[in-house]
Amino acid sequence: MNNNDLVAKLWKMCDNLRDGGVSYQNYVNELASLLFLKMTEETGQEDDLLPQGMRWADLKGKIGLDQLQFYRNMLVQLGADEHAIVRAIFQNVNTTITNASQLTELVTTMDELEWFDDGEKKSRDDFGDMYEGLLQKNANETKSGAGQYFTPRPLIETMVRLMKPQPREVIQDPAAGTAGFLIEADKYIKSQTNDLDDLDDDGQEFQMKRAFVGLELVPETRRLALMNCLLHDIEGPEINGEEIGGAIRLGNSLGNDGENLPKANVMLTNPPFGSASSTNITRTFVYPTSNKQLCFMQHIYNGLEPGGRAAVVIPDNVLFEAGVGTDIRRDLMNKCNLHTILRLPTGIFYAAGVKTNVLFFQKGTPENPNQDKDCTTETWVYDLRTNMQTFGKRNPFTDKYLKSFEDVYGVDANGQSERTEGVYNIFGCTTEVDADSEQTTEDCRWRKFSRDYIREKGDSLDITWLKDNSITDAANLPEPDVLATEVMTELTEALREMNQLMIELGATDQAEGQVALLAEEFGLEKAQIEGSK
Repeated sequence: MNNNDLVAKLWKMCDNLRDGGVSYQNYVNELASLLFLKMTEETGQEDDLLPQGMRWADLKGKIGLDQLQFYRNMLVQLGADEHAIVRAIFQNVNTTITNASQLTELVTTMDELEWFDDGEKKSRDDFGDMYEGLLQKNANETKSGAGQYFTPRPLIETMVRLMKPQPREVIQDPAAGTAGFLIEADKYIKSQTNDLDDLDDDGQEFQMKRAFVGLELVPETRRLALMNCLLHDIEGPEINGEEIGGAIRLGNSLGNDGENLPKANVMLTNPPFGSASSTNITRTFVYPTSNKQLCFMQHIYNGLEPGGRAAVVIPDNVLFEAGVGTDIRRDLMNKCNLHTILRLPTGIFYAAGVKTNVLFFQKGTPENPNQDKDCTTETWVYDLRTNMQTFGKRNPFTDKYLKSFEDVYGVDANGQSERTEGVYNIFGCTTEVDADSEQTTEDCRWRKFSRDYIREKGDSLDITWLKDNSITDAANLPEPDVLATEVMTELTEALREMNQLMIELGATDQAEGQVALLAEEFGLEKAQIEGSK
């Protein structure tokens, strides 16, 4: 049975969970515990990871209430296991399954699945790919929570291919999620090194234990990420000779945990969108701000080794926010060569209306990695947003939409390949440029802008030039729910900025009063709204 079939059958099991009263958000967490036990059996990892008496066969051998009680105790025991990664995966984990027959059905169904492909036993990477498919399925289906900002797999693959991570490089994701970027970087390196066989023993150990570093704030998400990494042979580092429980650490990148991350050669990340409570930003940044995306940007470019490179997904407001936002962009362009910006189409994230970009930059310059002034001299912008079709569940974003960008980016990871302005009619565009008419740079999607030009714009990176025909062409307008969400997104961001301005002007009491009014109007707890400060 291939991985797609297995994912479909595993997701079908969620019907069983739902019928038993398990919430939608807990589907994958419940399946993950059982999957981990089953996959350690299938991959031959039980002896290395699980103690005797706490394995799949032991669980399968019981039925009814005995099985449910054994399973609950099993989770507790594994949460205190001597193996650091197993302990981290199961720490504070319990089950929301209350119906013993439901658990028996899940175990029996999972045990009877054909864990083979054309008669051959699956490898750890096969199981890892299947597990990632389940995570993506959950993100596609989940209407709220982290799933709505799940980074599309084609975008992750493109970012990794362009950054070209190399063996013995430290690759970091300070907002790791389920470790999609780190897993894809590992796959890329394995594809370039004959599955690491071309490396010596020390090089292979480096890749398994020291190459990948992630930080995740949410314990449940970190747990899924640890399983994902373990299935791809990413064990994580040791600190002072002691295992720390996997490549994905639990903590806050905008606090002390972020300061303790090692410097990276490559940063690949999609920091969380939306506003953050000021209590979550406890680090002292050079440019203090309550905008967590701007704080993440400071962490990223300051956390790179000289010559290190980054590809970062950021929302539009990072490109144009005034005040401290301008200071941070200016600091970025001083310390790094911001060589490329990719303007992404709307609808590729599961929160409709979110407008995003990818920034590609290198710490210092190709000639002098230690340079920290005037590193950016020109920036290339690729517009994959204007006059592009709307994406969503019915029209998914695939790699074919990114091919034209990859072609013009070039083979050099730091954006130093020879480049020429152009690119007109691309896959998915709704307005074509007449090939028989004179084609100008005003009509193309790939343009170069000097640092002086950006400076004259007040150091705003919100660079647009194509005429948006969807504004006047009703046939190209997005769906009403997308339009409404875009409006709500803009209003939310404006309210957040006004709230911060009132606080900076000393009108804290008035700001709190407005927050209270909003909380009352929307029937929310005040603390939820205060997270926008």
